[in-house]
Amino acid sequence: MTELPVVVPVDRSGEAALRGRIDGKAKPPGALGEIEALAVELALMTGGARRLDRARLLVFAGDHGLNEEGVSSYPSAVTAAMVATLLAGKASANAFARAVGAEVTVVDAGVDADLAAHPMLVDAKVRRGTRNAAREAALTAAEVDQALARGAAIARAAAEDGVDILAFGEMGIGDSAAAALILHRLAPAPLAECVGRGAGHDDAGLARKLATLERAAARTDATAPLEVLAEFGGLEIIMIAGAVIGAASARRPVLVDGFISSAAALAAIRLVPAARDYCIFSHRSAERGHQVMLQALGARPLLDLSLRLGEGTGALLALPLVRAASALLSEVADLADVLEGRL
Repeated sequence: MTELPVVVPVDRSGEAALRGRIDGKAKPPGALGEIEALAVELALMTGGARRLDRARLLVFAGDHGLNEEGVSSYPSAVTAAMVATLLAGKASANAFARAVGAEVTVVDAGVDADLAAHPMLVDAKVRRGTRNAAREAALTAAEVDQALARGAAIARAAAEDGVDILAFGEMGIGDSAAAALILHRLAPAPLAECVGRGAGHDDAGLARKLATLERAAARTDATAPLEVLAEFGGLEIIMIAGAVIGAASARRPVLVDGFISSAAALAAIRLVPAARDYCIFSHRSAERGHQVMLQALGARPLLDLSLRLGEGTGALLALPLVRAASALLSEVADLADVLEGRL
């Protein structure tokens, strides 16, 4: 296995002092509710009380051999088409990123197409899509290692470039099926509780999806994180898992998006438990398994808007809350200074 970056757990020895500082701000103690708790967590993650401004959304894209079984209501060719839409700046994620002032980069983790070079595109392709997990392992152990290492390196490079906050999204037709299998084994949880409608299955499509995933699950009894990732794949999911670890190793807050990005975060945390300290869960998805996922991760999301698009859209919508929380310690006056006229 490729050696993953070292993640240092958050040092909580200063937590009480940070809470005291927030209580001493020009507001009633606790008046900003969960934002106060988030401000403390951000300061602990980054090692200081400062405003976090520069944010980058990394959208990881990949295709799934499992889609041959009809687990999605869309053909795999839509992945490359949506990558082109993202690169043209016309996807939902692009619009939301402009609205909240975030950069967007698309990462080709395993799209089943040859993508032309583009300034917004990082070519990190491990292979053109995964194998069909209903019939065989989706990936080899070496391919999983490559995806993890490349994801970690991309996140660390963003941190070295001066990015304060990293958000991860995904684009891959069939990826909710792979995410459901990963959740099933790594939570663990009954498969039926992990499988949802994805991008829009009707009842018949949902039944077909569940039956296919039952066949895939019956093929292997893998429960170890690396084995689960190899069996069920999702190069974009695995690369996000590596990116979560890479960002955490650089002490950057990670804004986790919805169901599929949360599956990647779950895998990352099972591999490197300290990575959990750097994850902020942006929203509760409408996808059925996401509540199971959040419970497995002990996560309280910031928003609940019935989203189920992916692309990092939920993470982008939560970004202003994170930026605001980061400003609480560094920009709000102390109550003592207000009362004594030292503004």
